[in-house]
Amino acid sequence: MPFPQRLDARAGRLYFAVQALAGAAWWLGVFFSDSIRSLTLGTLDPILVAWLDIPLFVIGSILVACGVRSVVWIVAGWTALVATGMALYATATGEAGWGALLMIAATAASVAAGLIIWLGRLPTEWILFGPFAFRLAPAAPTSAHVARTTGQVIVFWGLFLAVFPVIIAFIERRWNVHLPLPDAARWAGLALLLTASALGIWSAAAMSTQGDGTPLPSATARRLVIAGPYRFVRNPMALAGIAQGVAVGLMIDSWLVVVYALCGSLVWNWVVRPLEEVDLEERFGAEYAAYAHAVRCWMPRLTPFLPAGEHPVTQRRSSGAAS
Repeated sequence: MPFPQRLDARAGRLYFAVQALAGAAWWLGVFFSDSIRSLTLGTLDPILVAWLDIPLFVIGSILVACGVRSVVWIVAGWTALVATGMALYATATGEAGWGALLMIAATAASVAAGLIIWLGRLPTEWILFGPFAFRLAPAAPTSAHVARTTGQVIVFWGLFLAVFPVIIAFIERRWNVHLPLPDAARWAGLALLLTASALGIWSAAAMSTQGDGTPLPSATARRLVIAGPYRFVRNPMALAGIAQGVAVGLMIDSWLVVVYALCGSLVWNWVVRPLEEVDLEERFGAEYAAYAHAVRCWMPRLTPFLPAGEHPVTQRRSSGAAS
């Protein structure tokens, strides 16, 4: 379900309380376990790191959890600085990769929790810029929408299914955090990639030919698309993209690429989808509300959804829409 748009600041303080406990437990592990120290700090001097990290990360998180709001960005800023330094160190030396991953995750969570404390919510509308801002596609022939959609697919698939996974897989091995997957995972990934790609192409074709637009928000469909795979599931392109990401991770033997794809699904579901659904409801009103009520976001229907008044045999051309 979508991430709550408004959250009590106590939710953010609770996170920092958990972070303080986790940080304290990690430092105990560093000082009492050679393996934890090696995996997360490499050959860095733990005393030198602790001298700054314990007050700025652990004690700072405790203060935020106790309601000292002004310390939030000191903790978040320090966490981001440490994450950057650890990532550079792990890349240069091949050491402390697990520590770098943990600090990157802590940075993202600290920033999110800090925004919740200061604003009482996550300002998801901040992502509505550039190619992610909602703008109607200009009126154009269907062939133009198809061409633009084809270009979008090439660029986004190239980035998110090739360039980024290759970089992540390199980092996984360079940082010595690689966990081999079973050999069968490669074949399962190939089958999943072919299936998901077919779904993605089908979805893109329906969007560009039936919606007078493209899948990208900056040239979004002018009509509500209830055609092709959209009759079975409300967001087939998102479903296809997430499955493709997981498939690529399986094929190149990278658990971190699989996690990258799954994290993308959470961001899309909690951040992007609520904004998109608000836009669709504002533009299409009751028509979209009826469609959203009948067709689920992630779990496909067994039978195709037919808009009111459409006969299952003589289907008229659907007017309709966005993913």
